[in-house]
Amino acid sequence: MKKKVLLIIPAYNEEKNILKTWESILEYNKKNNTHYEVMVINDGSTDTTEEILVKHEIPHIRLLTNLGIGGAVQTGYKYAYEHDYDFAIQYDGDGQHDVRYIEKLLKELEQKDVDMVIGSRFIDKKESAFQSSIARRVGISCISWVIERKTGMKIYDTTSGFRAVNRSLIQEFSCMYPTEYPEPISTVYALSKKYKIKEIPVSMYERKGGKSSIHTWKKAYYMINVLLTILLMKKGDKYDA
Repeated sequence: MKKKVLLIIPAYNEEKNILKTWESILEYNKKNNTHYEVMVINDGSTDTTEEILVKHEIPHIRLLTNLGIGGAVQTGYKYAYEHDYDFAIQYDGDGQHDVRYIEKLLKELEQKDVDMVIGSRFIDKKESAFQSSIARRVGISCISWVIERKTGMKIYDTTSGFRAVNRSLIQEFSCMYPTEYPEPISTVYALSKKYKIKEIPVSMYERKGGKSSIHTWKKAYYMINVLLTILLMKKGDKYDA
């Protein structure tokens, strides 16, 4: 029996990217006889994202207000849990993720004793030409250092939004998921609950259009706050969206 796989795609003002992202997944499914299902979470977009989703009959949930990346992703996890998916994969709608690596993420979940697999740009730098800006890499390194001190595990690509989880973490994240700094905080939360996490090298691309949710002026603020949040976390802390 084939496992049910859902790609959770949060989208906020992704009119320039979302159709290409959807079409790339459809094309991959057709060529490789895969059946990756998609649920786009339209996170209160104010551009034409909703019109594009409707016109092209792209499966989606429309949020009437902007919840932020954490709230949008948790909505996807709730949907995955309620519809009995075996695996859920967070997948960006901005063209940065490569659908060809989904198979590798799933293989780790199916064959290894792990609950979450993170697609990383930094384990093997030859794998991914796009490494993000120097300032952002410095911030990621700082977050990585703090996570290792907090949990005992080294996570290299702490802000990677390309992650696959099994049914256990689908259920966990459907109930509680951080609204602020969701990738690093949810990783620390999962580790504190004794879930097993693995990173594998993947290739990522630079955003094709639109704007990142973390702008230049926010980078220092983001890093300071995420570091403080991690340091103050207690085992089993709940982060409801």
